[in-house]
Amino acid sequence: MRKHWLDNIRWVTVLIVVIYHLFYMYNAEGIAGVVGKITSMEVQWFDLFMYIVYPWMMVLLFIVSGISSRLYLENHTDKEFVKSRTTKLLVPSTIGLLVFQFIQGYVNMKLGGYGGEFDSAPLFFRYLIMALSGIGVLWYIQVLYLISLLLVVVRKIEKDRLWKLCGKTNVIVLILLGALVWGSAQILNTPLIVVYRFGLYTCVFFLGYFIFSHDEVIERVKKWFPLFAPVALGLCVAFCLVYFGKNYADVPINRSPLFTLFAWFMSLAIIGGFARFFNFENKVTGWFNKRSWGLYIFHYLGLSLVALLIGKSKSIPAWAIYLLSITASFTLGYLLNEIISRIPFFRWAVLGISKKKDEHVQG
Repeated sequence: MRKHWLDNIRWVTVLIVVIYHLFYMYNAEGIAGVVGKITSMEVQWFDLFMYIVYPWMMVLLFIVSGISSRLYLENHTDKEFVKSRTTKLLVPSTIGLLVFQFIQGYVNMKLGGYGGEFDSAPLFFRYLIMALSGIGVLWYIQVLYLISLLLVVVRKIEKDRLWKLCGKTNVIVLILLGALVWGSAQILNTPLIVVYRFGLYTCVFFLGYFIFSHDEVIERVKKWFPLFAPVALGLCVAFCLVYFGKNYADVPINRSPLFTLFAWFMSLAIIGGFARFFNFENKVTGWFNKRSWGLYIFHYLGLSLVALLIGKSKSIPAWAIYLLSITASFTLGYLLNEIISRIPFFRWAVLGISKKKDEHVQG
């Protein structure tokens, strides 16, 4: 039976990522690489949205990816899994950079103020730099691909012995795992590009694979949702009170106990809540779910184009820039998905779709 709650977590979280990037683009906290503050407000209180969602949204997506990998591997071989992940993850984050995402790279570089020597460099050199600069949101699938390869190795060693044992995970263990999540956040972090957190994301991916892929564990998480939800809410309030106005995405905040515990308990609360209340599919959820991948891949281009052409110059009121930016994110994101998913080579290179109508599986 398909786990509709898992699909619903995925597409809802992608929508949250899109909205997060809107506030991130015009943040007043001095986070580099974006336009920054465009309002005249002394304090941009709506930036709180970033603090509310950033610690847990990608942690949750990696947990979902771990669960989905287990579900896929129940009906496919390791070889089929690697082939599928290579097409879905590696191709868009490598070949996709060269055939499409260099456009995003160009926009990113213009937002960052690059020019001068770069503009006078040989065309091929500029093209390669733009392609690398176009990674953007694709960091997620790059990290996920490497973890997926590691999973194949781990499966050959543990041969489901650990997986079966993890089916006994109770609420006490789930709570104590917060310490493991905090510990993993301290290791394998790249020094300059803060999103590449291999320790944290590998940890939560494997927790998804080994623990949350068990129906009996999900039943326990559902049962204890009334505990996890208020704890997560309390940690959310505490995180915002302590860190609002500071760079939440970098050290030391993104390795702090408050950051990681908030991420962990919010993930538990969302998994329990969705499994309990949103385990269904209708036309609306089905529509969003089928397009969430394309929206994730393409949404940042529309946002950054508006930011470059209008946001930097502040030629219209700030509220109109915000409105145009979020509209462009969704409109261009969905439009590019509809167009590129129908073009044979590009649907493979950019979206990782190997067939005209890619097999819609929960992996």
